[in-house]
Amino acid sequence: MSNVGEEMPKEMARVREMLPIYDAIPMGFLAAAMMRAALDHAAEALSRGDVVAIVRSYAELKDFTL
Repeated sequence: MSNVGEEMPKEMARVREMLPIYDAIPMGFLAAAMMRAALDHAAEALSRGDVVAIVRSYAELKDFTL
């Protein structure tokens, strides 16, 4: 069993992998911008060690799908 601290980097990598796909779609830049903002928030939460923000960011990243 893993925890959100271990899963966050994996989730961030998954979202980063989707960015080129959304960038290639007409109007996909909107979703890509939201993904980049969510990735920035997640990185900031991790750097601060803010557990509440990490959990919130993790949930936000999980919502991005293809």
